[in-house]
Amino acid sequence: MNLEEIKDLNFEDALTRLENIVRELESGRIKLDDAVTAYEQAVALKNLCESKLKAAQLKIEKITVAPDGSVAAEPFETPEA
Repeated sequence: MNLEEIKDLNFEDALTRLENIVRELESGRIKLDDAVTAYEQAVALKNLCESKLKAAQLKIEKITVAPDGSVAAEPFETPEA
């Protein structure tokens, strides 16, 4: 899979491919040149997954219920580490 094809993957497919590459690299049964190529693909897949998660996070709203029972939506905020 080349880097152009990676851009067209959805999150689930990219994550599955990334998991497969990690398993392959961890096995140690891959040739050095193939490992370098796989690593480059893994980085591209990781970046794609992160960007898709970030985009999804920006779309999520936190729904709150006030003491009077009214419902409101607030922007999602990530907890500070």
